Amino acid sequence: MPRRRIGFWYRLAAVICKPPLVVLIKRDWRGMENIPAEGGFITAVNHNSHVDPFAYAHYQYNTGRVPRFLAKSALFRKGFVGAAMRGTGQIPVYRESTDALSAFRAAIDAVERGECVAFYPEGTLTRDPDGWPMTAKTGAARVALQTRCPVIPVAQWGCNELLPPYAKKPSLLPRKTHQVLAGPPVDLARFYDKEMTAELLKEATEVIMAAVTRHLEEIRGEKAPETPYDPRRERIEQRRRTQTQSQPRQSPQPRQSQPRPTQPRSTRTRTQGPQAEGQST
Repeated sequence: MPRRRIGFWYRLAAVICKPPLVVLIKRDWRGMENIPAEGGFITAVNHNSHVDPFAYAHYQYNTGRVPRFLAKSALFRKGFVGAAMRGTGQIPVYRESTDALSAFRAAIDAVERGECVAFYPEGTLTRDPDGWPMTAKTGAARVALQTRCPVIPVAQWGCNELLPPYAKKPSLLPRKTHQVLAGPPVDLARFYDKEMTAELLKEATEVIMAAVTRHLEEIRGEKAPETPYDPRRERIEQRRRTQTQSQPRQSPQPRQSQPRPTQPRSTRTRTQGPQAEGQST
């Protein structure tokens, strides 16, 4: 999408947000050549800090293709934040919808209009202890398979050092570096023309997240765990451990005393009197 279509609200957001980002964060941005110059597409981005949506939006704003983020519909309803969300063309997600695909109807429409939709497939900040991408939701795969648009995997690192996940205070010094690496489109062609089952969406999502993780490995210079962190599995394990710990320990049963066996009386008659063994009368 050319810059002339960015619009007033996005330019206003850039005026407000870019100066503090430039002051607080150094930039190591790569892969901008993989951002399509025209047509609708999706970016799939890892999420490890409350700051990284602003920093990543800065990265993509500089490519001329501004992102439309998915956000809770409640943010669109009131005040300046609501006006800014609507004005910048962000996409409301109606989580109360029972139809998973209809919840992303606005995202599908945006892609079909030729816009970029930025997905955080994990759905929330990663809970992986080392900051690697965790298992993801299937929303990005749904929209990608529905529209057959390019899916650009994007890895980012550094904002989590400025403001770690779930931290309340930033670490301003030394100045942190926001690293971004956007890769070539993920090949999802083998999933086209197939029934969009839960298993198919799960497999397509794993392919997308594997590409994001590979780029993050390149940024960090280390290998990710073979199995992504799964918060659902961790919750199940935590409940199992809690149930095990809460079960009362059974006290050992007292040992019952066994009756002593009765010794048989000797059938031998003890010799009385002065007679001794071996004597005759």
